[in-house]
Amino acid sequence: MKNKTSIEIEGKTVEEAIEKALKELKLPREKVKIEVLSEGEKGLFGMPGAKPAKVRASIKKDKEKT
Repeated sequence: MKNKTSIEIEGKTVEEAIEKALKELKLPREKVKIEVLSEGEKGLFGMPGAKPAKVRASIKKDKEKT
C-alpha cells in the first residue's frame, strides 16, 4: 500500500473536516498542512449540510517549520 502524502476530506464544518483528516493521517496538527478548498454553505433556513466543507491535508516535509 502506497503512503498518502495528501488527502481531501469533507465535513459539516472546516473544523470537522480537519479533525477527520488528522485522524485518517494519524498525525498531530503541527505535522499537517491544511488547505481549505471549500468552507461549506448552510442549507435553507440556516440548516447545515447544503454543501460540505472540504479541506486538503498534506503531510509537512521535515524542512517545513511552523
